[in-house]
Amino acid sequence: MPYNGTDNFSHSQPERLGILVTNLGTPDAPTPSALRRYLAEFLWDPRVVEVPRPIWWLILHGVILRIRPKKSAAAYASVWQPEGSPLLIHTAKQAEGIREALKAKYGSNVVVGFAMRYGNPSIARVLDEMQDQGVRKLLVLPLYPHYSASTTASTFDAISNDFAQRRWLPDFRFISHYHDYPAYIEAMAQHIEAHWANHGRHEKLVLSYHGVPLKYLLKGDPYHCECHKTSRLLAERLGLGPDDYMTTFQSRFGREEWLQPYTDKTLKSLPGDGVKSIDVFCPGFSSDCLETIEEINEENREYFIESGGEAFGYIPCLNATPGHIEALVQLVEDNLQGWAIPKNDADELTARAQCAEARKKATFPGRTDI
Repeated sequence: MPYNGTDNFSHSQPERLGILVTNLGTPDAPTPSALRRYLAEFLWDPRVVEVPRPIWWLILHGVILRIRPKKSAAAYASVWQPEGSPLLIHTAKQAEGIREALKAKYGSNVVVGFAMRYGNPSIARVLDEMQDQGVRKLLVLPLYPHYSASTTASTFDAISNDFAQRRWLPDFRFISHYHDYPAYIEAMAQHIEAHWANHGRHEKLVLSYHGVPLKYLLKGDPYHCECHKTSRLLAERLGLGPDDYMTTFQSRFGREEWLQPYTDKTLKSLPGDGVKSIDVFCPGFSSDCLETIEEINEENREYFIESGGEAFGYIPCLNATPGHIEALVQLVEDNLQGWAIPKNDADELTARAQCAEARKKATFPGRTDI
C-alpha cells in the first residue's frame, strides 16, 4: 500500500517539536444533518459502545440516528455561540494559551495544534499540517484528566491508525491521564475558591463526572477510581470534610447500569435529605460544553429547584483560565523531559541539506534530474 508522505519534501526543512491537544469533538453546526454525521462517527466507535457490530449497526442506523439528531440539535442550538460550539471555542483558546507560553520560552520551533477525536478539525488533518511543518517529535495531550478506554484509548486508536499509514513517524509520547497531577488539583482548587469568594459558598459541593457503563469498571477500566481520587485530593486541598462534598456521575445513555450515584437522581433527592443549597463543579470536563452548560446548569438545576432546593451554584469548567493554562503547560513540560528543543541554526540546516544531496548522488550516480 502507498504510505502518506509530504509532497516536494526537503531534507533541509527545519525540524520542530509538536504538541497536539485533543478533545472529544463537536458537530459542525446545531442542525439535525450535522448531528447525524457527528453521532454516526462518535457512536460507531467500538471503544464508545462495546456491542457486537452487526447488532449495533441495526440499532444505530435503524433507531438512534433516526430519532436522536433532531433532539440533540435543539440542545446544541441552546448553547451555540457565534464562533461555534463552546467546546471548540474553549479548546482552541486552551491550545493558543499553551502555544503562547511555550513560544515565549522556546521560540517558534515548538508547534502547538488542536484536534477533535470526532468531527473537525480532525486528528488526521492536524497531523498532516504538523508533518508539513517539520514536526519530528510529537507529544499528544488528550484533555481527559481521567483515563477511560472510551475516551483516552479511543484517541490513541485514532493516532495509531493514522501512523499506520504514514511514511515517516515522529518520536512519540502520549499523556494518558493526569487526574492526580498536583498543578491540576491546585488549578481547580483556586478556581473554586475564587468562585466562592465572588458568589458565596453553599452547603455541599457536588463533583459531577461523565459516567460510563458499570461493566467497564468491572472489566478493569480505572476511570471510576481516578475520579474518586481527584475528588479526595481536591476536597483535601479545599479543607472539606466527608459531609461537605460528594462524587456523582452524569450523562448516562441506554438502559444498562452505569457508574453511580447518578447526578440527576442525586440532585432530585438532596432537598428531601435536608440539603437546600449546593455548588456543582465538573472536574472531568476541561471545557464547558453541552454536558455542563445544558445538562448541568439548566436541566439538573431545574431538577434540584423543583425538588425543593433553594440555591444552585454552577462553577464553570477551568476552560482557558490562566491557572488552567499554567497547569497544562507544566504538564506538557514535565512530559517533554529528555527531548531537546530543535535549534535549527543555519549551519545545521546547511549540513543536513549537503548530507541529503550526497546521499542522492551516491544512490543515483550520473543523474542530473534530482
